[in-house]
Amino acid sequence: MPIQAIDSDRLYRKIARQLSDLIAAGEFLPGQRLPAERELAKQFGVSRPPVREALIALEVEGKVEVRVGAGVFVSKPGPTAVVSGNDEGEGPFELIRARRLVEGETAACAAREATDAEIADIRESVQELRRVERGARSTDPADRAFHLAIARATHNGPLLAVVAMLWDQGRGTVWKQMERHFQTPALRAATLHDHEAVLAAIEAHDAPLARKTMRRHLSRVAREFTTRFEGSKRAAPAATSRSARR
Repeated sequence: MPIQAIDSDRLYRKIARQLSDLIAAGEFLPGQRLPAERELAKQFGVSRPPVREALIALEVEGKVEVRVGAGVFVSKPGPTAVVSGNDEGEGPFELIRARRLVEGETAACAAREATDAEIADIRESVQELRRVERGARSTDPADRAFHLAIARATHNGPLLAVVAMLWDQGRGTVWKQMERHFQTPALRAATLHDHEAVLAAIEAHDAPLARKTMRRHLSRVAREFTTRFEGSKRAAPAATSRSARR
């Protein structure tokens, strides 16, 4: 038997490709709303997170339009953006799961190992986040500085490298597009509150609490990203594929 190539394609890309093919074949028409995520997940035989990631990937490519509170609609024909796999980054939900595992333990280790100077660096990143949270500037630099300062306080170079990799390589176009839909002043304030709670646990050298507060922070981000696209109000009827209408 000849050696077969390993399929390393991400699950959400496979779902996105199938939906893209259906749109191209006219199964879903421009301007129509796609079935709800729950229904798509049932049809694909997967959980909802990779469906959400697939829809965001298609939005990045210009094939659908996400209207939070109304649903996901097929875009009118036009230029399609070409996005490489590296630019897309990891699936946001997979990335958050990885960060929750790694950074929960990183925070616990930092609570045990951090010096006064390293705690001061973490505190400064929180203060910087507080300053930018009140304005219109991006919070990304201060957010990144916070997580890397905690990793640096573990005195473990490979662990610092992993945290930096998860931040720098994981947060691609799909993550950023997801964030655009759900980033609000209230959620920016919630992130600041989370960071302050993690800082307080590290300052107290309370490793279990540091682990808990970091995991709680990342779990909250995941919950934000699962806000229903369709909203609580009744939305426009979803599109039905042409094959199903026959």
